[in-house]
Order: sequence, then C-alpha cells, then structure tokens
Amino acid sequence: MAPSTPETGTDPAQAGQDASVPVPAAAAGGPISHAIFRVARLHRMFAGQLLRRIGLHPGQELVMMHLWELGPQRQTDLVRLLDSDAATMTRTVQRLEQAGFVRRRPCPTDKRASLIEPTAASLALRREVEQSWSRLEHLVTAGMSADECTAALETLELLERNLVRAAADPAACADADA
Repeated sequence: MAPSTPETGTDPAQAGQDASVPVPAAAAGGPISHAIFRVARLHRMFAGQLLRRIGLHPGQELVMMHLWELGPQRQTDLVRLLDSDAATMTRTVQRLEQAGFVRRRPCPTDKRASLIEPTAASLALRREVEQSWSRLEHLVTAGMSADECTAALETLELLERNLVRAAADPAACADADA
C-alpha cells in the first residue's frame, strides 16, 4: 500500500496516518482521483447521517432544493437538472411522494407528462435541509481559512470543468492514456 498523499518530502509512514482508506499501490498513478473517491465517500456518509434525522436520503434533498427554487418541474427536467438517470429519478420521486414531500399533477402543456411539485409538508423541511447542509459545510471546512475555502472551491470547480469537458469528448479519455 502507498501513502494516502503524494510524497512532498514528508515521511510516507506518517502521511497515510490520517487517511481512512489506504491507497493501494495500483492507485499510485492517481493520488488526486483516489483522494476524491475518499472525500466523496465520507461526504456522502455524513450527509446521509444528517439527512436521515429529517427523513431524507442523500440526493433527495437536491431534488427538493430545485423544486423549492424553481417550482413544479417535469420529471425529465429534474433528470437533466441533476444529471441523473430516469430510473433513479423515478425511485427518488416515488420515495419523496410516499413521504408526503412532493405530489404529481398533470402537466397542462404536455398530456404525457406530470409535474412534480413540493407539498406544504416539504416547505417545513426546507429549513432543516438548509441547516443540515450548513452543518455538513462546517464539518468539511473545519480548520480552513476563508482564503483556503475559496481556493478549495476554485480547485473543485476546475476539476468539475475538466470532467465535464472529458464527458463531452469521449476521445479525451483515450488521449489521456497517450
């Protein structure tokens, strides 16, 4: 197993002590990718813990955020907004509907579609979702200065742009191997 952070003059034995997942030697060519994996896994775990307290699962709050902000949406629009797939969105909306947080109504402009809209019960949930996200942000950024938070956000946005660009150009993955 390799250390969890790239070697930058630090003792490799100490570098991996804070990592929750050891970096296998096979991942040595992708230390940033492995770090993203670890951070995403932990972030989702903590988000799940915070959201369970209010009756939601990770991802459901994102659907609700869009509905609160944009109002009723067709399910296909939610799929596009959240870069999801239709099957996942169907399950998510069904679960939110069963919990009483959304309801479906016929779309007035497209007889084949339904609009998904937030219910009054979900409006009471909004403040709890916002508080959960604030708690999660506090956990993630503990010990970071405002400048470090800004730099981290800029770096994450750059990583996202790189991946979006790569997704739009499948040949980019092949080029990366060259």
